[in-house]
Amino acid sequence: MSNAMYNKMWHQTQEALNSLLDTESQKMMEPQKNQVFIFQMLATFYIKYVQIFRNLENVYDQIVHPQKRILIRKILDAVMGRILELKNEMVELELTEFHYFDDILQDLKLEPKYQVKPIPLEEAVKLIQIAERARQGRLRAMFMKQIYLQEYRAKQARLLGDKVADVSAAALRIQKVWRGFHQCKRTERQRREEMIFLGMNPPPLFNEVSAAMIQADRLCHLRNKVQIKHEEEYRDALVTIKDDLKLTEGPDIKENLQDQIRHWFIECRNLTGTFPDYPNEEEGGSAIIFSNKTPQQVIDDIVASQDKEEKTKKKKKEKKPKKEKKEKETKETKEKNKQEEEEMWKMSPSVFLHTMEEGNSVYKDLWKNKDESWNFPQDYDPELIKEGKRKELESEIRVQVDELMRQELKNLKLAVNREKELSARTGKKKGGKKKNKKKKGRKGKKDKDLTVDRTIESLYKELVEEGLLIQALKVSLSDYIGEYSYLGTSLRQVSIEPMPSLLDVRQLITLYAILPLGSAAVHEKAPLVKSLLLAGPSGVGKKMLVHAICTETGANLFNLSAANITGKYPGKSGLQMMLHVVFKVARKLQPSVVWIGDTEKTFYKKVPHAERKMEPKRLKKQLPKMLKLLKPDDRILIVGTTKRPFDAELQPFCKAYQKIILVPRPDYASRYVLWKEIIQRHGGVITDTLSVSCLAKITDGFTQGHIVQVVKEVLTERRIRQQSHKPLTALEFIASLTSMNPVYQEEEDSFKDWYAKTPMGKKRALALTGGNKENEKDKGKKEKKGKKEEKKK
Repeated sequence: MSNAMYNKMWHQTQEALNSLLDTESQKMMEPQKNQVFIFQMLATFYIKYVQIFRNLENVYDQIVHPQKRILIRKILDAVMGRILELKNEMVELELTEFHYFDDILQDLKLEPKYQVKPIPLEEAVKLIQIAERARQGRLRAMFMKQIYLQEYRAKQARLLGDKVADVSAAALRIQKVWRGFHQCKRTERQRREEMIFLGMNPPPLFNEVSAAMIQADRLCHLRNKVQIKHEEEYRDALVTIKDDLKLTEGPDIKENLQDQIRHWFIECRNLTGTFPDYPNEEEGGSAIIFSNKTPQQVIDDIVASQDKEEKTKKKKKEKKPKKEKKEKETKETKEKNKQEEEEMWKMSPSVFLHTMEEGNSVYKDLWKNKDESWNFPQDYDPELIKEGKRKELESEIRVQVDELMRQELKNLKLAVNREKELSARTGKKKGGKKKNKKKKGRKGKKDKDLTVDRTIESLYKELVEEGLLIQALKVSLSDYIGEYSYLGTSLRQVSIEPMPSLLDVRQLITLYAILPLGSAAVHEKAPLVKSLLLAGPSGVGKKMLVHAICTETGANLFNLSAANITGKYPGKSGLQMMLHVVFKVARKLQPSVVWIGDTEKTFYKKVPHAERKMEPKRLKKQLPKMLKLLKPDDRILIVGTTKRPFDAELQPFCKAYQKIILVPRPDYASRYVLWKEIIQRHGGVITDTLSVSCLAKITDGFTQGHIVQVVKEVLTERRIRQQSHKPLTALEFIASLTSMNPVYQEEEDSFKDWYAKTPMGKKRALALTGGNKENEKDKGKKEKKGKKEEKKK
């Protein structure tokens, strides 16, 4: 794709974002009661924002104009933050981390997997009729041919002798075998073609990389190089253009500012009789007074403020306390309004909508109709840099001018009234002393730094040597293979809670871990997630997800598992020092992930006798304290993994982990994709002799870890070489599975039961079963109160 194509994609995406912002601003003003309608509205916004996010991500990745990329990144961060806000709204509404959009995707005509061009009904009926008639005709022709051959053979047997009959019978037998073999091969070929035509099997050379894909990858790498080059040129231009402006326009800007401020002095003196107070540097200096205003507008503001003060003084004198009887009525109406507001649902205010609207308005004013015919290579625009640097230069010069003009104002005041100037000086000195005292008090409240005299490099080295800072495995999130659950909405409509699929888990990891850690702007403003718990049976990929978070975000990985910190930094002071060093390095080199493996050991109900020497509960009291110290600026995420959450004390366990994600064993659809992908990644070739659907059906209860282990055992180097003359079969893989223990349904149910006891699980259960009962109780209480009041009257 060329630069023009990506620019066109950006314009289309901005138009979609503009229309979405308009509709969302309208919907936010309308209060709603129907929970189903509210969820559909939120889910529709969520899906549309995800579409915009993907398009903007693609544009940001490929566009080469440096100034456009700055604006796109700003809008992209805001879109990511809005997605997280909508996700938080849906969680609070449905009281579950997993949501299913299959019915909404159908309404939006967004098919989750396949996209088939529709054909008219009449044409489809004609095609089916032609195919059926042809099939019947072929069957009739074959039947008639067989009858004819039988009659012909019978005639030949009667006419010819025994010897000739034997020879002809032998020839017929050879022909029969050959024709059967030939027809079998032909049928197989036709069946393959039919399956490819229906989209059930991939076409030939589907897994091989095409020449077009190779060319696209090459162009992508070239674009990245051009991006880096244009970025460097843009940074250099920022410095050189500013220096040129300082030489050419700097003196004129200084003179204009001085004349403007002097004019303000004189006008204030003429209007009020005294010189004005000059704003301090902390307040912003003269920039506050003259921000986007002319000197005449400033004078008009002074006159208007004086008139307002006089009017307010007159009104205060005229006003008298009245209307005491109406206070009760107003209170009652306020209470009624509050009750109505509680019943009606309104979307909570967004932090990111303003940023998106701001970015959208900048796009409309600057880039939408901009003529770029002169800028074919999409390099930086020098005029835009000049506009920005003029403002920056003016603010720098204004600081110097403010110092000069403060001194000039002091001289003027001394000349007019020396006594006032002396009293003002004494007042400022007293105030200054008080401020210094307050600052001293604030310094005392700050936490002590236990490693003031040490560098970050030395602390980093110490953590690596102790094994607390480890290297994350290079695993991308796309390597966590699975499939979506397409029946989630249908099951929930029948009051059946579906088990989340693997791609649902992957989506949550993206929302709660990767997006906030990957962008500082999103992390600061989006709903803050400080800690995350991944709970599931052994082998479902919990550790892999931790490493994937670090790979995708470039985060450092700290291992504070109970087994890893045993014998390190002993004692209370040692534990305090360890946590101080870990979180100090994590803050300095953020983003960072603090991983606590087998985290149920930290919150054991009862420590097993064999593990008492490990002191597994060392972090139990310290972990909540460290969570409180984490601020929105700290891109640090604490991730715990557990395969036995039911061994931990529930209340402190749930308090420590803000979000709890159940990682299930793979379902049939995910197992099918897993077998197929893992076999191909390890050098296997899938042919008709290997029934992947059979493997997926048989391996119910087996995890991703089991499948990977089996494939590695079967696909040795020798077996991979033999595939050309000996294709793979399902029996080879089934033999290796016999020695493994699957995850039984009882174990999965134990995880479900445990999750039902967590705060989110309890809320979900109450919403599904006990919500109606509670409402009835509340109604009964209200009715009783009403009857009592009537009796009193």
